[in-house]
Amino acid sequence: MSSKEMESKARELRQLQALIEEAQQEAEALKDALKAAMGDAETITAGEYKITWKPVTSSRIDTTALRKALPEVAAAFTKETTVRRFCVA
Repeated sequence: MSSKEMESKARELRQLQALIEEAQQEAEALKDALKAAMGDAETITAGEYKITWKPVTSSRIDTTALRKALPEVAAAFTKETTVRRFCVA
């Protein structure tokens, strides 16, 4: 692929990413409006749609505290991974 083609594709990618970001912001605004309208309700039916907003509880390990309290245990269960990060700047 030529440098011109890469530049064109990078430009198109940046434009599409901007559109996606704008659409995500609009979606978040709509979600916020629906949540505000729901108040404390966990489930509402609006026409053909069932809208739920329920609390979800999850448990996670506090790795910072684990490293401080038991560094040898944390080190034994730490797994390092490598990924390639793609960025168009």
